[in-house]
Amino acid sequence: SWFSRIGGAIKGIIFGFILFIIAFPLLFWNEGRAVKTYKSLKEGSGAVISVLADQVDPNNEGKLVHLSGRASTEETLTDPVFGVSENALRLRRKVEMYQWQEHSESETKKKLGGGTETVTTYSYSKVWTDKAISSSGFKKSAEHENPGRMPYTSEEQTAKHVTLGAFQLSSSQVRRINRFEPLAVNSDTALPKNLAKSIMRQANGFYLGADPASPQVGDVRIQFESVAPTEVSIVAQQEGSRLRPYHARAGGDIELLQIGEHSAEAMFQKAQTDNKILTWILRAAGFLLMMIGLSMIFKVFSVLADVLPFLGNIVEAGTGFIAFLLAAVLSLITIAIAWIVFRPLLG
Repeated sequence: SWFSRIGGAIKGIIFGFILFIIAFPLLFWNEGRAVKTYKSLKEGSGAVISVLADQVDPNNEGKLVHLSGRASTEETLTDPVFGVSENALRLRRKVEMYQWQEHSESETKKKLGGGTETVTTYSYSKVWTDKAISSSGFKKSAEHENPGRMPYTSEEQTAKHVTLGAFQLSSSQVRRINRFEPLAVNSDTALPKNLAKSIMRQANGFYLGADPASPQVGDVRIQFESVAPTEVSIVAQQEGSRLRPYHARAGGDIELLQIGEHSAEAMFQKAQTDNKILTWILRAAGFLLMMIGLSMIFKVFSVLADVLPFLGNIVEAGTGFIAFLLAAVLSLITIAIAWIVFRPLLG
């Protein structure tokens, strides 16, 4: 009804005001973050020295170093449930279940007097997903029932001792090496006794169900992926045989890692490009937060005018345009003030 919509619009003013306020510190902080990262990378590119990975030079202790080599480990990672093992930096078990998924499409029409009528159409499809989908909340739950829980969960293991020549990589650095590839499961892999008769072997995993070519709701497929020892390049601070984030005088931390062999110059160029992209993404996010917040604040005017639907549409378009203009102006002013604070000469 019109009155309930007015009440909802008034409540929306509070939430919209919160979004509007959050946008200002986000935009301001983002400019400071961008400048700090830029200056830190600029400082790092002038201080970095390229070294060989096959030996640790004590003279480079505490310095920012760049090295390339093969990240490898002697560990064999083993899945605790299915016994699949591989000499790898990372081992991942990916579990998916075939389930019903509900889709809904809603169309809202305004009525004379300020009320609205919403018609929602529901449809259903079967999908492979790694999360259990509860069918209890479906509009037609009796006809589209899911098991409700996953028999197994996806898990990942990371080698604890990974070396790059004479250097040792931290667990966080190893997790950034994400070149996963399907892992072939050996035919002699011993299965748990309770599964030996009900599970099928596949090229890179197992299938729990009657027929993989004709999956049924509740069927489960378990696939394995691994990150094999591979060439990486890293820029970080040398601390003994370990590599730590380098704290620049500008205030930022430098720890760059890329798969493959890359020069220090190329790695810093990519880091600067990534910083620019992130800066623009956060600027857009701040602008959208501000515009959405203002739109929610102004929503009450279009709802009041919806007594005559065509008039409500005109007011809604007008308030939307005003919200866009105000958000654009206020975002630019906030960014400009931040530039004056963080980049005085340029500002």
